[in-house]
Amino acid sequence: MNARTLVISPNWIGDAVMAQPLLQLLMRRHPERAIDVLAPPSVAPVWRAMAEVDSVIETPFRSGSLQLGERWRLARSLRKRAYADAYVLPNTLKFALIPFMAGIGKRVGYKGEMRYGLVNTMHHDDTPARAMVPFYAALAEAPGASLPSDLPRPAMQVAEERIASVCARTGVDRTRPLVVFAPGAEFGAAKRWPARHFAALAGAIFHAMPGARIALLGSPKDKQACDDIIAITGAAGLHNLAGSTKLDEAIALIAGAAAVVANDSGLLHIASALNRPVIALYGPTDPDHAPPFADLAQSISLRLACSPCRQRACPLGHHDCMEKMEAPLVWKALQPMLTAA
Repeated sequence: MNARTLVISPNWIGDAVMAQPLLQLLMRRHPERAIDVLAPPSVAPVWRAMAEVDSVIETPFRSGSLQLGERWRLARSLRKRAYADAYVLPNTLKFALIPFMAGIGKRVGYKGEMRYGLVNTMHHDDTPARAMVPFYAALAEAPGASLPSDLPRPAMQVAEERIASVCARTGVDRTRPLVVFAPGAEFGAAKRWPARHFAALAGAIFHAMPGARIALLGSPKDKQACDDIIAITGAAGLHNLAGSTKLDEAIALIAGAAAVVANDSGLLHIASALNRPVIALYGPTDPDHAPPFADLAQSISLRLACSPCRQRACPLGHHDCMEKMEAPLVWKALQPMLTAA
């Protein structure tokens, strides 16, 4: 049996996307090795849209639980797959246990939670707030080595038939330009651009492109925010699909979009990796830490003195970093993207 590589996924969608260039670098080095990814079910669809991934193994674990017996049973099953190496992307001890118990010889990762012995090719990150793509990509090199000058960017792909199928199921007319809004953010309310701004932007889109359609995507937690946008807009042509689409379906809709407008969120990074024209809205987070990499992409941040605060809720109570980011500013960046689409 040919040797394989195991990658243990981060728990966040955006982090998984930004770890994808690591896989490209691993394939450059060992093109003969198939890459498997061990991922939570909530993130697995992201990896399935990456060409470098041979198979995705979904984890059976509950959040925050050690579940040592479950980890042992999973590790025993992994022993049969002849892994030459494993890359442990989460910084927790419990995920480093799995390749150790599976008997994988080379176990690569950052220092994390006192993982000496469990991780035997140990990287240290001494760069404050290093951008996420090079943070993960560095694991492909020896500890302390420089990254290649041609560092790849995240890349995902969706078959045209899959896009058509999901559009048909969700009632999205593919004969009309589709713009995707992603108004949610799992991190916290501080990342959210206000509903009234999204509504004003929708109005500008419909005025310039009367036949356009706008799909509002997100988790069930984002449904109310999407409902608020539709209520303010009061126009046809908006589809609130938050909570009614699975992640793999949201990925397909984004792949078919003429442009995407998103808060700093997992869907933003999916849009970037699918190389869709994207407007990225940053308030309390740093646009240089996890920027979009699409050919047509623009990060918008007011860069106020109080940002990036990296807080889940505005510590000053005014949320100016998003409140004062008015729709005309975003429309000015989006309009030429739609014209070029």
